[in-house]
Amino acid sequence: MIRRHLRGMITGVCLLCGLVGFLSFPTQAADGAREGLALCLDIIVPSLFPFFVLSSLMIELGLADCLGRVLERVMRPVFNLPGVCGAAVALGFLGGYPVGARTAIALYERGLCNRLETERLLSFCNNSGPAFIFGAVGVGLFTSGRAGFLLYLAHAAASLTVGVLFRFYRYGGGASGGRAARRSAAPRTPPATRLPLAFVRSVSSSFQSVLGICAFVVFFAVAVRMLFLLGILPAAARGLGRLLAPFGLRADTAEQLLTGLLEITSGLWRLQGSAASVGGRIALAAFLLGWAGLSVHCQVLSFIGESGLRTWTYLVGKALHACFSALYAHLMIGLFGFEASVSAYLTEQIDTLARLKFHATLRPTLIAAAAVWLGFLALAWRLSARRRRYTVV
Repeated sequence: MIRRHLRGMITGVCLLCGLVGFLSFPTQAADGAREGLALCLDIIVPSLFPFFVLSSLMIELGLADCLGRVLERVMRPVFNLPGVCGAAVALGFLGGYPVGARTAIALYERGLCNRLETERLLSFCNNSGPAFIFGAVGVGLFTSGRAGFLLYLAHAAASLTVGVLFRFYRYGGGASGGRAARRSAAPRTPPATRLPLAFVRSVSSSFQSVLGICAFVVFFAVAVRMLFLLGILPAAARGLGRLLAPFGLRADTAEQLLTGLLEITSGLWRLQGSAASVGGRIALAAFLLGWAGLSVHCQVLSFIGESGLRTWTYLVGKALHACFSALYAHLMIGLFGFEASVSAYLTEQIDTLARLKFHATLRPTLIAAAAVWLGFLALAWRLSARRRRYTVV
């Protein structure tokens, strides 16, 4: 009873602060919404929509099952997952947040993996894409291709580490674990949908998913701005900085950390004005990329919906991903030679994410999606030809 009243009181205070912020700073709130919409138009829609359609078509047409037969020998011993889950891992690394999570949930809804396997998969398949890390963060933020390569290497290694750790999640534990193992061993070959129907379903469901993601992006763009204008986030950062001062955490670093925990893009771009060393900024950027931000988590939770999947495995997986990413980045910094001061790497003009335009983002995304799609088609054709040859013999 006390916990319920306390939760209701905290919710009421947050809503009151939001109302005060909107009434006190209506122009700034509108500007934040415009920036969020611009980000959706120039980045979110062109980068995510093609991969959403691709992942849906791949599952609807049965190509994920064909890919699963090839990847079974890797996914099962390494991650304790069926080979079909490799599609979510591959698309998660290629398409960025939240393509991997959406693909994993689509596999679950299609019956290609069971509940336990999907919870394992969600712990490590939702990753940032190479275009964002290499281009926006590496070149745009750190003006260094080496920094982008280091960050992506640490990001990928941390994700795979989390996947290996979660292979032991409820591994053969009890009756439920045994039933899950027997279900995972059973064949999963639901009938493939015909191409016209699959295309219509994929486009419509992908568009709805992208709209939901854009709604969260706009909301958090406004929310972060309101938290700064009301002084809530700077005050929390000062308190966290004093609390962790013995460990070397500065107040400005705490502010960047708190901002990135809420919304990853805002947190990363606040690293531009940091007085920390390049190595410290790269490690913090790796941590934020691994965590992905509350905005991305809300997007994933909206996909999970009423599926009955446990959300704590996903959240714990992202927390571990953040810690391992920062650790690996810190260990690799010496190998990439980032010993100079921060001023040696900064330039007057830094390409920010907001300056990217729709056509510039859409072109590489479509090329990458088309390449992956053609690869899956070639794989499916080869497996089909081999199956026919064996049948004839």
